[in-house]
Amino acid sequence: MTDASTLRARWRDALVAARGSALGPDPLPYADNLLERWAEPQRRYHTTAHLTQVLDHVDVLAGRAADPDLVRLAVWFHDAVYRPDRSENEERSAALAERALPEAGVPDAATAEVARLVRLTVGHDPAAGDTNGEVLCDADLAILASAPKEYAAYAAQVREEYGFVPDDAFRAGRADVLRQLLGLPRLFRTPHGAEVWEPRARQNLTTELELLTG
Repeated sequence: MTDASTLRARWRDALVAARGSALGPDPLPYADNLLERWAEPQRRYHTTAHLTQVLDHVDVLAGRAADPDLVRLAVWFHDAVYRPDRSENEERSAALAERALPEAGVPDAATAEVARLVRLTVGHDPAAGDTNGEVLCDADLAILASAPKEYAAYAAQVREEYGFVPDDAFRAGRADVLRQLLGLPRLFRTPHGAEVWEPRARQNLTTELELLTG
């Protein structure tokens, strides 16, 4: 079970750090609004458990990021708007960050960086040297490198989120996604991701693809 009080404290710490010397309103109502979004009923995988996992993975990789607290804020927003039947979730999530963060006291340049990072999760393809982007994208994809039982639970939750899609269409679409991921030269861009997560992720993806198409 995800501890809401711990998540609220993590949000507060990241927001206060992102403000720098600027003042702003109480951070916690913003955390509560976001947590309500992450708890919406249409979610099965993109829940507060996923939020917590990605924040934990950012903590592992934080030494790589130029602005780790901005990466953490981007984690909070990256799936804040999530409807599995829509294609503009990342853009709407970034727009939410652009509205909420200035009101919460975050300077314009920091807000722009958070929004840029959220939009980057559309394709998970950060440019060379974009250490903030590398950390966010690797943290978001780290579920692919989980233990087989956890990976199977993730795959089942994704299927539940797309419960409105018929089985044959889902299997074909999911198989295309898996082939696209396996065709990438690198899934992970940070040294830790490339060394520790890449081999396990490729094995998990290959196994799921075999189960879908076998």
